Amino acid sequence: MPLSDEQIEMSAGATSATVRIGLINNMPDAALKATERQFRNLILSAAEGIDVQLLLFALPEVRRAGWAQHYLNSRYLCATELPGTTLDGIIVTGAEPRAASLPEEPYWGSLTKVIDWAGRNTRSAIWSCLAAHAVVQHCDGIERQRLAQKRFGVFECVPVANDPMMAGTGASFYVPHSRWNDIPEQDLIGAGYRILSRDTAGHVDAFVKRGTSLFLFFQGHPEYEPDTLLLEQKRDAARYPEAAIEQNPLRSHPESVEWTSLAVGIYRNWVRYLMEQKEPRQSREALAQVASCGQP
Repeated sequence: MPLSDEQIEMSAGATSATVRIGLINNMPDAALKATERQFRNLILSAAEGIDVQLLLFALPEVRRAGWAQHYLNSRYLCATELPGTTLDGIIVTGAEPRAASLPEEPYWGSLTKVIDWAGRNTRSAIWSCLAAHAVVQHCDGIERQRLAQKRFGVFECVPVANDPMMAGTGASFYVPHSRWNDIPEQDLIGAGYRILSRDTAGHVDAFVKRGTSLFLFFQGHPEYEPDTLLLEQKRDAARYPEAAIEQNPLRSHPESVEWTSLAVGIYRNWVRYLMEQKEPRQSREALAQVASCGQP
């Protein structure tokens, strides 16, 4: 698949100090472009003085309508091309669940290859929602558990670990969640994962596992825009009119400003981590220069 014009321009300006990030976008057609926009804007906001190159990838087995496949063909690389690509980090989105268990999903084989490749070849990877569940099952045999109700809405969360990825998050924050499945905290801890945050009801929000590559996991969606949940609510109401959904009342969320700030802060921590791991001495000098210019 060809690179987009934007990617070609970014590639032409890339240097050894450039942080290269791959976005593997597995979201359904209705959210395809919005998800790309959300993560692109988030990374650009988080970069703050750091040169970042974002490359787009897609799993070949995710079902697409004709227009969506044409869009991917014009802008995205196939995930099978990852082994020939040098990336410092990747972000892997969730996908619409279609099977009762993850190994039954048509893209499971390709996704597990991405997981294995990321563990050996990146400095860090972010796994969102279903992708997070896929990693813990593939790597540690921990299966997601179906919730009695869909966990849907904006939930207050609190940090529970002093971790660099959570620096600056404050005593509490809000995060959008939209999922039918969950991972038990005790299973994660038993397999060596570190819980970073929980919501006020005790459900795991974010967690991390440090290996050759630092794996950062979000069960929620800090990248969401203010109206994303409202759009999902309308979609779910039409498709699943009798479904049980545990949701916070959806309105014009005053919390959206806060969760946007939270997302930028966490991704800023992540981008800086990638740079520090890539060029330890050079990155320290660059970050010092950013700080001297008054940047956070």
